[in-house]
Amino acid sequence: MSASEHLIQPGHRACAGCGLLVGARLAADTSDGKIAVVNATGCLEVTTTAYPQSAWRVPWIHSVFGNAAAVATGVRAGLRVQGKDVPVVAQAGDGGTADIGLQALSGMLERRDDVLFVCYDNEGYMNTGVQRSGLTPFDAATTTTPVGEWSFGNPLPKKDLVSIVLAHSPAYVATATIAYHKDLERKMQRALATKGPRYLHILVPCPLGWKFEPRSTIGVSRLAVMSNLFPLAEWRDGVLGRVKGPAVPVSVDEYLKAQGRFSHLFRDERGVDARATIQNMADETARRFGIRAYGDVVGVESPAGHAGAASSNG
Repeated sequence: MSASEHLIQPGHRACAGCGLLVGARLAADTSDGKIAVVNATGCLEVTTTAYPQSAWRVPWIHSVFGNAAAVATGVRAGLRVQGKDVPVVAQAGDGGTADIGLQALSGMLERRDDVLFVCYDNEGYMNTGVQRSGLTPFDAATTTTPVGEWSFGNPLPKKDLVSIVLAHSPAYVATATIAYHKDLERKMQRALATKGPRYLHILVPCPLGWKFEPRSTIGVSRLAVMSNLFPLAEWRDGVLGRVKGPAVPVSVDEYLKAQGRFSHLFRDERGVDARATIQNMADETARRFGIRAYGDVVGVESPAGHAGAASSNG
Protein backbone atom coordinates (compact mmCIF):
# COMPACT_ATOMS: atom_id res chain seq x y z
CA MET A 1 0.00 0.00 0.00
CA SER A 2 1.43 3.40 -0.96
CA ALA A 3 1.52 6.28 1.53
CA SER A 4 -1.30 8.06 -0.29
CA GLU A 5 -3.60 5.04 0.16
CA HIS A 6 -3.31 4.80 3.96
CA LEU A 7 -6.42 5.90 5.83
CA ILE A 8 -4.23 7.89 8.24
CA GLN A 9 -2.16 10.12 6.00
CA PRO A 10 1.50 11.12 6.51
CA GLY A 11 2.20 14.61 7.80
CA HIS A 12 0.59 14.19 11.22
CA ARG A 13 2.37 15.45 14.34
CA ALA A 14 3.16 12.24 16.21
CA CYS A 15 6.66 11.61 17.57
CA ALA A 16 9.13 9.63 15.47
CA GLY A 17 8.68 5.93 16.16
CA CYS A 18 5.23 6.38 17.74
CA GLY A 19 3.72 2.92 18.22
CA LEU A 20 0.24 4.35 18.59
CA LEU A 21 0.19 5.75 15.05
CA VAL A 22 1.47 2.44 13.67
CA GLY A 23 -1.33 0.57 15.46
CA ALA A 24 -4.04 3.04 14.48
CA ARG A 25 -2.99 3.00 10.83
CA LEU A 26 -2.97 -0.82 10.74
CA ALA A 27 -6.42 -0.92 12.31
CA ALA A 28 -7.85 1.73 10.01
CA ASP A 29 -6.39 0.24 6.83
CA THR A 30 -7.84 -3.17 7.74
CA SER A 31 -11.33 -1.66 7.61
CA ASP A 32 -10.95 -0.57 3.97
CA GLY A 33 -12.40 2.74 5.04
CA LYS A 34 -15.87 1.34 5.71
CA ILE A 35 -16.10 2.57 9.30
CA ALA A 36 -17.13 5.60 11.34
CA VAL A 37 -14.62 6.57 14.03
CA VAL A 38 -15.19 8.19 17.42
CA ASN A 39 -11.92 9.40 18.96
CA ALA A 40 -11.47 10.36 22.61
CA THR A 41 -9.07 13.13 23.55
CA GLY A 42 -5.52 11.82 23.74
CA CYS A 43 -2.31 11.35 21.77
CA LEU A 44 -4.08 10.04 18.66
CA GLU A 45 -6.56 12.91 18.52
CA VAL A 46 -3.99 15.60 19.31
CA THR A 47 -1.44 14.48 16.73
CA THR A 48 -3.77 13.73 13.81
CA THR A 49 -6.37 16.49 13.93
CA ALA A 50 -4.72 19.80 14.72
CA TYR A 51 -7.33 22.28 13.45
CA PRO A 52 -7.95 22.94 10.57
CA GLN A 53 -6.09 19.85 9.35
CA SER A 54 -6.88 16.13 9.65
CA ALA A 55 -4.87 13.04 8.73
CA TRP A 56 -8.01 10.84 8.66
CA ARG A 57 -9.66 9.65 5.47
CA VAL A 58 -12.69 8.08 7.16
CA PRO A 59 -15.71 9.70 8.89
CA TRP A 60 -14.30 10.83 12.23
CA ILE A 61 -15.62 12.67 15.29
CA HIS A 62 -13.83 13.92 18.40
CA SER A 63 -15.36 13.21 21.81
CA VAL A 64 -14.05 14.37 25.18
CA PHE A 65 -11.62 12.26 27.22
CA GLY A 66 -14.10 10.01 28.96
CA ASN A 67 -17.11 9.46 26.70
CA ALA A 68 -15.96 7.92 23.40
CA ALA A 69 -18.00 4.77 24.10
CA ALA A 70 -21.16 6.78 24.83
CA VAL A 71 -20.75 8.96 21.72
CA ALA A 72 -20.16 5.83 19.62
CA THR A 73 -23.43 4.40 20.94
CA GLY A 74 -25.22 7.53 19.71
CA VAL A 75 -23.49 7.46 16.33
CA ARG A 76 -24.46 3.80 15.84
CA ALA A 77 -28.09 4.55 16.73
CA GLY A 78 -28.16 7.46 14.28
CA LEU A 79 -26.77 5.34 11.46
CA ARG A 80 -29.29 2.59 12.22
CA VAL A 81 -32.18 5.07 11.95
CA GLN A 82 -30.80 6.09 8.55
CA GLY A 83 -30.66 2.43 7.47
CA LYS A 84 -26.84 2.44 7.24
CA ASP A 85 -25.01 -0.69 8.42
CA VAL A 86 -21.64 0.99 8.98
CA PRO A 87 -19.37 -0.40 11.73
CA VAL A 88 -18.69 2.18 14.44
CA VAL A 89 -15.26 2.16 16.07
CA ALA A 90 -14.69 4.00 19.34
CA GLN A 91 -11.03 4.46 20.21
CA ALA A 92 -9.04 5.90 23.09
CA GLY A 93 -5.76 5.60 24.89
CA ASP A 94 -5.33 3.72 28.14
CA GLY A 95 -6.32 6.77 30.20
CA GLY A 96 -9.48 7.34 28.18
CA THR A 97 -10.32 3.64 28.48
CA ALA A 98 -9.20 2.26 31.84
CA ASP A 99 -9.49 5.40 33.96
CA ILE A 100 -11.54 8.36 32.74
CA GLY A 101 -13.60 6.43 30.21
CA LEU A 102 -14.21 3.20 32.13
CA GLN A 103 -17.76 4.12 33.13
CA ALA A 104 -18.81 4.87 29.53
CA LEU A 105 -17.11 1.70 28.28
CA SER A 106 -18.89 -0.38 30.93
CA GLY A 107 -22.24 1.11 29.90
CA MET A 108 -21.62 0.39 26.22
CA LEU A 109 -20.75 -3.23 26.98
CA GLU A 110 -23.65 -3.69 29.40
CA ARG A 111 -26.23 -2.34 26.91
CA ARG A 112 -24.92 -4.74 24.23
CA ASP A 113 -24.32 -1.83 21.86
CA ASP A 114 -23.10 -2.76 18.37
CA VAL A 115 -19.76 -0.93 18.73
CA LEU A 116 -16.11 -1.95 18.48
CA PHE A 117 -13.99 -0.24 21.16
CA VAL A 118 -10.22 -0.11 20.51
CA CYS A 119 -7.84 0.76 23.36
CA TYR A 120 -4.39 1.96 22.27
CA ASP A 121 -2.38 1.17 25.39
CA ASN A 122 0.86 3.15 25.73
CA GLU A 123 0.74 2.72 29.50
CA GLY A 124 0.49 6.35 30.56
CA TYR A 125 -0.83 9.85 29.88
CA MET A 126 1.85 10.59 27.31
CA ASN A 127 0.61 13.70 25.51
CA THR A 128 0.13 15.60 28.77
CA GLY A 129 3.56 14.86 30.22
CA VAL A 130 3.98 11.10 30.85
CA GLN A 131 1.88 10.77 33.99
CA ARG A 132 0.88 7.40 35.48
CA SER A 133 -2.38 5.78 34.34
CA GLY A 134 -4.20 2.70 35.62
CA LEU A 135 -2.39 0.69 32.94
CA THR A 136 1.13 1.85 33.85
CA PRO A 137 3.11 -1.27 34.85
CA PHE A 138 4.54 -1.96 38.28
CA ASP A 139 7.71 0.02 39.14
CA ALA A 140 7.71 2.06 35.90
CA ALA A 141 9.05 5.60 36.37
CA THR A 142 6.67 8.37 35.27
CA THR A 143 6.48 12.07 36.11
CA THR A 144 3.92 11.30 38.84
CA THR A 145 5.72 8.16 40.06
CA PRO A 146 9.34 9.31 39.87
CA VAL A 147 12.32 7.40 41.22
CA GLY A 148 13.92 8.99 44.25
CA GLU A 149 14.25 8.84 48.01
CA TRP A 150 10.50 8.39 48.57
CA SER A 151 9.50 6.52 45.45
CA PHE A 152 10.71 3.56 43.38
CA GLY A 153 8.37 4.03 40.43
CA ASN A 154 4.72 3.04 40.15
CA PRO A 155 3.84 1.07 43.33
CA LEU A 156 0.72 -0.55 41.86
CA PRO A 157 0.32 -3.43 39.35
CA LYS A 158 -1.16 -2.75 35.95
CA LYS A 159 -4.97 -2.90 36.03
CA ASP A 160 -6.32 -6.11 34.45
CA LEU A 161 -8.60 -4.25 32.06
CA VAL A 162 -9.21 -7.21 29.75
CA SER A 163 -10.68 -9.20 32.66
CA ILE A 164 -12.90 -6.24 33.55
CA VAL A 165 -14.15 -6.12 29.95
CA LEU A 166 -14.69 -9.90 29.86
CA ALA A 167 -16.85 -9.65 32.98
CA HIS A 168 -19.39 -7.83 30.76
CA SER A 169 -19.64 -10.86 28.39
CA PRO A 170 -18.94 -9.01 25.12
CA ALA A 171 -19.19 -10.78 21.77
CA TYR A 172 -15.49 -10.48 20.94
CA VAL A 173 -12.34 -9.53 22.88
CA ALA A 174 -8.72 -9.71 21.73
CA THR A 175 -5.24 -8.43 22.55
CA ALA A 176 -2.69 -7.46 19.89
CA THR A 177 0.46 -5.47 19.39
CA ILE A 178 2.20 -3.84 16.45
CA ALA A 179 5.17 -6.26 16.25
CA TYR A 180 2.74 -8.96 15.06
CA HIS A 181 0.89 -6.94 12.47
CA LYS A 182 -0.75 -9.87 10.67
CA ASP A 183 -2.20 -11.05 13.98
CA LEU A 184 -3.46 -7.50 14.65
CA GLU A 185 -5.04 -7.24 11.20
CA ARG A 186 -6.79 -10.62 11.54
CA LYS A 187 -8.24 -9.66 14.90
CA MET A 188 -9.41 -6.30 13.60
CA GLN A 189 -11.15 -8.06 10.70
CA ARG A 190 -12.85 -10.52 13.06
CA ALA A 191 -13.91 -7.73 15.39
CA LEU A 192 -15.40 -5.72 12.51
CA ALA A 193 -17.25 -8.80 11.20
CA THR A 194 -18.82 -9.52 14.62
CA LYS A 195 -22.06 -7.92 15.79
CA GLY A 196 -22.61 -6.62 19.30
CA PRO A 197 -20.13 -5.14 21.77
CA ARG A 198 -16.49 -5.86 20.88
CA TYR A 199 -13.17 -4.85 22.42
CA LEU A 200 -9.63 -4.84 20.98
CA HIS A 201 -6.68 -4.01 23.24
CA ILE A 202 -3.52 -3.00 21.32
CA LEU A 203 -0.17 -2.47 23.09
CA VAL A 204 1.58 0.51 21.45
CA PRO A 205 5.08 1.32 22.83
CA CYS A 206 5.86 5.03 23.30
CA PRO A 207 9.48 6.15 22.68
CA LEU A 208 8.97 9.33 24.74
CA GLY A 209 7.35 7.84 27.82
CA TRP A 210 9.08 4.45 27.78
CA LYS A 211 12.44 6.08 26.98
CA PHE A 212 13.88 4.14 24.05
CA GLU A 213 15.15 5.14 20.62
CA PRO A 214 12.42 5.51 17.96
CA ARG A 215 13.99 2.76 15.86
CA SER A 216 13.31 0.25 18.70
CA THR A 217 9.50 0.52 18.79
CA ILE A 218 8.78 -2.78 17.05
CA GLY A 219 11.53 -4.62 18.96
CA VAL A 220 10.21 -3.46 22.34
CA SER A 221 6.70 -4.46 21.30
CA ARG A 222 7.96 -7.94 20.39
CA LEU A 223 9.79 -8.32 23.73
CA ALA A 224 6.54 -7.63 25.61
CA VAL A 225 5.12 -10.80 24.04
CA MET A 226 8.35 -12.81 24.23
CA SER A 227 8.61 -12.17 27.98
CA ASN A 228 4.96 -13.17 28.59
CA LEU A 229 4.08 -9.76 29.96
CA PHE A 230 1.60 -9.27 27.10
CA PRO A 231 0.17 -12.54 25.65
CA LEU A 232 -1.75 -12.29 22.36
CA ALA A 233 -5.18 -13.82 22.96
CA GLU A 234 -8.77 -13.68 21.79
CA TRP A 235 -12.15 -14.62 23.22
CA ARG A 236 -15.43 -15.20 21.37
CA ASP A 237 -18.57 -15.00 23.53
CA GLY A 238 -16.28 -15.23 26.55
CA VAL A 239 -14.51 -18.41 25.47
CA LEU A 240 -10.73 -18.19 25.24
CA GLY A 241 -9.44 -19.32 21.87
CA ARG A 242 -5.98 -19.31 20.39
CA VAL A 243 -3.21 -17.74 22.48
CA LYS A 244 0.04 -16.70 20.84
CA GLY A 245 2.98 -17.03 23.21
CA PRO A 246 6.73 -17.37 22.74
CA ALA A 247 8.18 -20.75 21.75
CA VAL A 248 11.27 -19.79 23.77
CA PRO A 249 10.36 -17.15 26.37
CA VAL A 250 12.90 -14.52 27.37
CA SER A 251 13.31 -13.20 30.90
CA VAL A 252 11.56 -9.96 31.79
CA ASP A 253 15.04 -8.46 32.17
CA GLU A 254 15.35 -8.40 28.37
CA TYR A 255 12.18 -6.34 28.13
CA LEU A 256 12.91 -4.06 31.09
CA LYS A 257 16.47 -3.14 30.19
CA ALA A 258 15.35 -2.03 26.73
CA GLN A 259 13.48 0.91 28.33
CA GLY A 260 14.76 3.89 30.32
CA ARG A 261 11.66 3.98 32.52
CA PHE A 262 12.94 0.77 34.18
CA SER A 263 16.65 1.68 34.30
CA HIS A 264 16.52 2.10 38.12
CA LEU A 265 15.77 -1.63 38.40
CA PHE A 266 19.34 -2.41 37.36
CA ARG A 267 21.19 -0.12 39.80
CA ASP A 268 21.07 -1.81 43.21
CA GLU A 269 19.59 -4.61 45.34
CA ARG A 270 16.13 -3.05 45.36
CA GLY A 271 16.01 -3.60 41.65
CA VAL A 272 16.85 -7.30 41.99
CA ASP A 273 13.79 -7.88 44.17
CA ALA A 274 11.59 -5.75 41.92
CA ARG A 275 12.64 -7.66 38.79
CA ALA A 276 11.95 -10.96 40.57
CA THR A 277 8.43 -9.69 41.36
CA ILE A 278 7.87 -8.73 37.72
CA GLN A 279 9.20 -12.11 36.55
CA ASN A 280 6.69 -13.77 38.87
CA MET A 281 3.94 -11.69 37.28
CA ALA A 282 5.00 -12.82 33.81
CA ASP A 283 5.22 -16.48 34.85
CA GLU A 284 1.79 -16.32 36.47
CA THR A 285 0.37 -14.80 33.27
CA ALA A 286 1.93 -17.64 31.25
CA ARG A 287 0.29 -20.23 33.51
CA ARG A 288 -3.05 -18.46 33.28
CA PHE A 289 -2.99 -18.58 29.48
CA GLY A 290 -1.46 -22.04 29.25
CA ILE A 291 1.70 -20.93 27.50
CA ARG A 292 5.33 -21.59 28.29
CA ALA A 293 6.84 -19.64 31.19
CA TYR A 294 10.46 -18.49 31.34
CA GLY A 295 11.40 -21.06 33.95
CA ASP A 296 10.01 -23.85 31.76
CA VAL A 297 12.87 -23.50 29.27
CA VAL A 298 15.54 -26.11 29.87
CA GLY A 299 19.07 -24.75 29.91
CA VAL A 300 18.15 -21.09 30.30
CA GLU A 301 19.51 -19.46 33.42
CA SER A 302 16.88 -17.82 35.58
CA PRO A 303 17.23 -14.11 36.36
CA ALA A 304 19.08 -13.07 39.49
CA GLY A 305 17.03 -13.44 42.62
CA HIS A 306 14.43 -15.63 40.93
CA ALA A 307 15.78 -19.13 41.19
CA GLY A 308 12.87 -20.34 43.33
CA ALA A 309 10.15 -19.28 40.95
CA ALA A 310 12.08 -20.57 37.94
CA SER A 311 12.63 -24.01 39.45
CA SER A 312 8.98 -24.28 40.42
CA ASN A 313 8.08 -24.00 36.76
CA GLY A 314 10.57 -26.50 35.58
